[in-house]
Amino acid sequence: MKNLPSSPEGISQAFLEYLSVEKGLASNTMASYDRDLRKLFLFFEKEKVWWKKAEEDHLIRFIQHQSRAGLSARSVARLVSTLRAFYRFLVLDGAIKTNPAVNLTTPKMWFKLPKVLQVEEVERLLRQPAGNDPRSVRDRAMLELLYASGLRVSELILLKGPDLNLEDGFLICKGKGGKERIVPLGRSAIEAIELYLQQARARFLKAGRESHYVFLTGRGGPFTRQGFWKRLKMYAMQAGLDSKVSPHILRHSFATHMLERGADLRSVQLMLGHSQITTTQIYTHVSRSRLRRVYDRFHPRA
Repeated sequence: MKNLPSSPEGISQAFLEYLSVEKGLASNTMASYDRDLRKLFLFFEKEKVWWKKAEEDHLIRFIQHQSRAGLSARSVARLVSTLRAFYRFLVLDGAIKTNPAVNLTTPKMWFKLPKVLQVEEVERLLRQPAGNDPRSVRDRAMLELLYASGLRVSELILLKGPDLNLEDGFLICKGKGGKERIVPLGRSAIEAIELYLQQARARFLKAGRESHYVFLTGRGGPFTRQGFWKRLKMYAMQAGLDSKVSPHILRHSFATHMLERGADLRSVQLMLGHSQITTTQIYTHVSRSRLRRVYDRFHPRA
């Protein structure tokens, strides 16, 4: 990834941009994350701690300081969520090697279920890059791959040629912390990728130059997260979907649709690259929530 800024203002902006693209968060939620980071950097300034060198004890003291200032359990939970997301981001982008927030715990609270698309909505979205021009062929391959694999957007845009094995129908993904995992691919995604590689990819290469990345922009280099998110947002609007559709919503949809059709939790965990199965279990709650709505709507004595 690109070098991150070193100033608190710069790193905060980079983090918020990452959240916007990866998570598709609402503006109010983004504002809350921004406020939390401002408090964190103010605390670090008083404690004379550089954000890159912060340790778990520093973060615990910060949380305790905010709690003593009258923060509610819900606000403390959000604050911890901000810290965990922020330091995951720093590790993911290589700014730090060790995550000091990994063991932070929050007050037990009801979680918010992730938003997912219906199968019909996903199919509508995938039909939007309908042309045979290079950009449409490329974008269709990227969307098909994202939904077929459940990749994170950062994993998609950094995918390299040797990572693909289309003949056997899988790819090797290098995820968080440099961990590798094997992800199967379906027929639709394989066909879309093959068409892109055969007919469109060379059109994006600059004369005399080559690139290891699979998906290229008009400049001949890999996408940024923001660049791909903008194209996804455009197609979501064309499909009549919520403009807040994000790459992560396709990841949520992939996992939910797999479980709804009988996939076992452990297999989905491996495909998503979750280190703990408890992270994957949230998708079983999504499925149960849908079952509850269907029952309440259609059972005569519900």
